Amino acid sequence: MGPIAAPLGRRTAFTLHWRRPDVRRRSVPWLSGFAVLNVLQLIPTLDRSGAEKQMVLLATGLPRDRFRVEAAALTRLGPLEAELRASGVPVTLIGKRAKLDPIALLRLTRWMRDKRFDVVQTWIFAANTYGRIAAHWAHVPVVVTAEMAVDLWKGRRDLAVDRRLAHWCDRVVGNSRAVADFYRRVGVPEDRLTVIPSGIADEEPPHIDPARVRTEVGVPPDAPLALFAGRLAPQKGVDDLIAALDLLQHVRPDLHTLIVGDGPLREQLEATVRAFQLNDRVHFLGHRDDVPRLLAAADVLVLPSLYEGLPNVVLEAMRFRKPVVATAAPGTTEVVADGETGLLVPLRDRPALAQAIRRVVADPTLARQLGEAGRARVEAEFRAETMVARFAELYDTLARAKGRGLVETQRQGL
Repeated sequence: MGPIAAPLGRRTAFTLHWRRPDVRRRSVPWLSGFAVLNVLQLIPTLDRSGAEKQMVLLATGLPRDRFRVEAAALTRLGPLEAELRASGVPVTLIGKRAKLDPIALLRLTRWMRDKRFDVVQTWIFAANTYGRIAAHWAHVPVVVTAEMAVDLWKGRRDLAVDRRLAHWCDRVVGNSRAVADFYRRVGVPEDRLTVIPSGIADEEPPHIDPARVRTEVGVPPDAPLALFAGRLAPQKGVDDLIAALDLLQHVRPDLHTLIVGDGPLREQLEATVRAFQLNDRVHFLGHRDDVPRLLAAADVLVLPSLYEGLPNVVLEAMRFRKPVVATAAPGTTEVVADGETGLLVPLRDRPALAQAIRRVVADPTLARQLGEAGRARVEAEFRAETMVARFAELYDTLARAKGRGLVETQRQGL
């Protein structure tokens, strides 16, 4: 596939020729002049991860009588491309090939200018950086940046980029209060910040035979089953989970745990499991497309993260009426109410994590109560349609400010 692939009945690749944009030109908003706003969602990849899932929910959920939506992957496509195309959302690959890729930046700038987007929303650091620069050079009227985690991994240089580019967008949207507070502390101006919580689709658990699902992944059909799903990276604290499982093997030798996902720590974590002689009770499954089936079969979701934004997997578990055991990480505490919709333990407290898992597995009544309360909270506070409506309102508000009421006036005249 070439540097830009555009859906024209089939994938067609073409290369653009570049004239370096004049960054000194005064930005003049074009606004399409129609009631329908042209919107781009830009994200690094279309992998099946938290931010990507939220982007797809938004791109496919925005009302088509008000928004014409496209999606673009900065670096590579992925399994979520099919969902976007099935919903009629065109998908484009920009083709960034290196961490610093000026050719891709120029390509993105020219493409944005040619497409005349009214609104560009960017997701995750790479797309937030390239997207805001390109949108600024292309004179896109409205630019929105989504921040999806309390990004403690960022160093001085990364945070300096975020502070500088905050002035090249209209809003920085945190998906939780913790995320907005983090970016406020690192210097993003208050008038740029807002909060729109993540949402979860109205999806019911798949009809499955839990014993059969267990057997498929090498677990005894009647064994209690815990599930972790996420990237195997330091942020997620999976080493703490494995240490807690080492403690539990002496009191709950029947407990099995599925670790779903991949990442830079996988080999190290697998070695730790072998060292603790947990090989037959901790199962690394890698990337899976059937996480809803696995979640429906599990007895408890465990999320031992050191920091989060608003964790999708917790929303999904609560939607499925599954009890949640999690660390009291920034972001997670805005979803999980300790003792009500799940059990929270201090960060890095491995004995407390083990005890909380043991408590839920040993008490089906408690597990059922936590699951029911979690479902009720998700339906009341974290529905996808609420998230979509709030972004739609934000786009309209910012567009009216840039277009001096043009969009509102024309809609009223329809």
